[in-house]
Amino acid sequence: MINKTIIFALNSSKELAQQICDELGVELGKCEVKHFSDGEILVELGESVRGKDVYFIQSTNKPVNANLMELLIGIDACKRASAGSINAVIPYFGYARQDRKAKPRQPISSKLVASLLERAGANRVITMDLHATQIQGFFDIPADDITTLPLIGQHLKEVTKGEDLVVVSPDHGGVVRARRLAEMLNAPIAIIDKRRPKPNVAEAMNLIGDVSGKTAIIIDDMVDTAGTLTSGINMLKEKGALKVYAACSHGILSGPAVERLQKANLEEFICTNTIDQTLNQEKFPEMKVISVAPLIAATIGAIETNSSLSSALQGALEEDK
Repeated sequence: MINKTIIFALNSSKELAQQICDELGVELGKCEVKHFSDGEILVELGESVRGKDVYFIQSTNKPVNANLMELLIGIDACKRASAGSINAVIPYFGYARQDRKAKPRQPISSKLVASLLERAGANRVITMDLHATQIQGFFDIPADDITTLPLIGQHLKEVTKGEDLVVVSPDHGGVVRARRLAEMLNAPIAIIDKRRPKPNVAEAMNLIGDVSGKTAIIIDDMVDTAGTLTSGINMLKEKGALKVYAACSHGILSGPAVERLQKANLEEFICTNTIDQTLNQEKFPEMKVISVAPLIAATIGAIETNSSLSSALQGALEEDK
């Protein structure tokens, strides 16, 4: 495995890529990404990839289009250098929220991104907690979507031990996610009934369930501007929650998000490092960032050894306890 596997880091996920390499006991591949003054991008590979299994680690968060183009150009470079296989590891998959036509004459941008990755030469895609799991079906190549929920559940078990818990979904669409976390924590669920008049704007309306006198854990797949989340936190406290934790897989945290979360009086804000949080952690010490490196390393290991992915992920979780 070690002799035929090369892991490259592009600009958005350098620290995560190094953690993955440390988990696997391999050296990070040599790769240079250049951005020219006119906006063009060049990805230069610093070592031979002929016949090798190449893995690019790159989240397509802000700047979304630049990060996506880095990945596409890197894939093209490997294809033209006769790589044996090219695997795009995209911990945060940009454009995932554009997975359907919500109104007439709208694009399905996540399908377009899937087509671009395939056309560039990717043989496999690995993602984490896609906003809509059916996006896997947009690919005609193998696509593995790994959940971070067990990592988040393990952490919450430790910090809320002995407390009376309730897991809260911020909307009806997140009920399955909330129920899975509730089963891990042996807790009931509650649901916030919200309305979204326009993108990045949400109004919390009603609460289905009881949070009075309990520790509430609000769970979502991503937090962008934190408007939805903070309105939900305020409602939970108005309904009598003693403590509120907030957790998500992807901390996009754009615009006023960090400032809003700082003012929300949370016990803890939990996210993973699918998006690099180094700068946000410096400003927001209540943020707990959980590394997904063990899960991605286990996934790469299972692919390279043709072994069961579910068994490999379970083993990674047990080792991480």
